[in-house]
Amino acid sequence: MSPTTAPAAHPAAHTADLSAMVERREVGYSLESAFYTSQEVFDLDMRAIFGQHWLFVATEAEIPEPGDFVTVEIGTQSLIVVRDDDEEVRALRNVCRHRGSRLLEEPCGSVGNIVCPYHQWTYRPDGELLYAESQSPSFDKSRFGLKQVHVRTVGGLVFVCLADEPPADFDEVASVIEPYLRSYRVAEAKVAHQTDLVEQGNWKLVMENNRECHHCDASHPELITSYFPFLRYDEADITPRLRPLYERYVKATDDLDDVCRMSGVPRELVHELDTRETGFMIMRLPLDGDGASFGHDGAQVCRKLIGDSPTPKFGDLSLHMQPNSWFHFLSDHVIVFSVLPLRPDRSMVRTTWLVHADAVEGEDYTLEGLTGVWTATNDQDRVLVEKGQRGVSDPSYEPGPYALIEDDVEAFVNWYVGRLHAYLAPHRESAERLGHLSAVVGS
Repeated sequence: MSPTTAPAAHPAAHTADLSAMVERREVGYSLESAFYTSQEVFDLDMRAIFGQHWLFVATEAEIPEPGDFVTVEIGTQSLIVVRDDDEEVRALRNVCRHRGSRLLEEPCGSVGNIVCPYHQWTYRPDGELLYAESQSPSFDKSRFGLKQVHVRTVGGLVFVCLADEPPADFDEVASVIEPYLRSYRVAEAKVAHQTDLVEQGNWKLVMENNRECHHCDASHPELITSYFPFLRYDEADITPRLRPLYERYVKATDDLDDVCRMSGVPRELVHELDTRETGFMIMRLPLDGDGASFGHDGAQVCRKLIGDSPTPKFGDLSLHMQPNSWFHFLSDHVIVFSVLPLRPDRSMVRTTWLVHADAVEGEDYTLEGLTGVWTATNDQDRVLVEKGQRGVSDPSYEPGPYALIEDDVEAFVNWYVGRLHAYLAPHRESAERLGHLSAVVGS
């Protein structure tokens, strides 16, 4: 080796560097710049977070009939989420077992069978191989069905896990959240609208921005007419300026307590964002003004209530799921959000609005009335995330302290760092050995 030629970096060195970054993260502070900008960290996120944990990808309302499907891109991996002929939801790898062609390119649609466009290998919606031309007499079709991915449905929400062994606590989580979701009958709803918004920011900045409403009063004028910005506030946090709004919040909270008690639906906050593998939080929040929905001053935006909502003033059932989703269940509609990383500085936010299956556009709701607040809010959040991305990319950036009312941001980051730590731990000792060997060889 030439004395002027540096030895190639060994993968162990990257592992050691990433482990060191994870270990030195200071509790209560934002992450180092590389967590938001580095390709190496992004690749680790795709393996350790999006490759190992349960991800929200769709609602059952998007695939109501046998053969209905949506395709989902998770990094370099593509999935087909489809309802099979027995009306079971399946998640299949979007890769032909013949020579690897992509099977379905459309974002959604309906099929009788799944036919490869290259050589016409044909699969049932459950992944079973039906037809493969010109194979030998010994060819065993049963060995070449489409590869399956773990899939679970909870209250009409569809989750997948790409890992061979998914986190085992999902059943516990499902048993907690399903009673909260039951009355909305999401699986029986219909999709009124769906948007995909590409944000020029790291996926973690998107999630951190969602996990607090510290910015809402200044940044979301449409949302704030119905939404109390007191997520995770204590009364001691209330400034004189916010006092009149807080008093309305207390009154609306008491009214919502009465509705839940009379309807027999759960009301309690369950906050386990960073205390388990499948982190989540669920709570029912009151709304300001009319107290019904996300219309101006809390006005109802769909005349037909969704599911079994007992009254328009049913509050906002808010569900947060690590690592990539949040949800709002209102008396008259449901909004679901998912975030998918595209590259270190780019993410896609998918928003889906659901209404009662019998609700008629133009009679029961208008698209502008239904979607206007969150279309504006999403775009406002996009601007904030993109400003944040430019900031954390600046050489002068260093991690700053979270405010006391940003504890759910801290919970998200704490969960994320904990999952990286757990993923890297089995490799750390071998990486250190290999790194030591590489140093000895290069000396």
